[in-house]
Amino acid sequence: MRIVRKLSGAFTGGALGGLADSINFWVLSHVGITGMLGVTMKPEFTPSWLYQRMVWSGIWMLLLLLPLWQKRIVLRGCVFSLLPSSMMLFMVFPDMGKGILGLGFGTMTPVVVIALNFVYGIIAAFWYEFTVQNY
Repeated sequence: MRIVRKLSGAFTGGALGGLADSINFWVLSHVGITGMLGVTMKPEFTPSWLYQRMVWSGIWMLLLLLPLWQKRIVLRGCVFSLLPSSMMLFMVFPDMGKGILGLGFGTMTPVVVIALNFVYGIIAAFWYEFTVQNY
């Protein structure tokens, strides 16, 4: 049963981190903070947009099952969040026609993506640690 708890904790932590990331990004873009940074992405907060982000976030955080940096929760979350950040910056944005690193959205796009994904990774790592250690 311990593996089920670990899988559940990793996926749920990732999904919750993805929810927090999505809300943060949507709020920052709609109050104009990302615009002040020169980032032109302004997503619509729709169920399909949110669902996709939460599911993929959960899948990515299955990386928490790897026995790396287990005592360094923040580092672990940040390092594992770099993988989905890299996918966005080097695959998704270029496929959208926004260039490598998403620079078509603005020069600060990589900074915004990585910073918000650090928050996502940290939330996921703490959730995972909490569920695995306490139940």
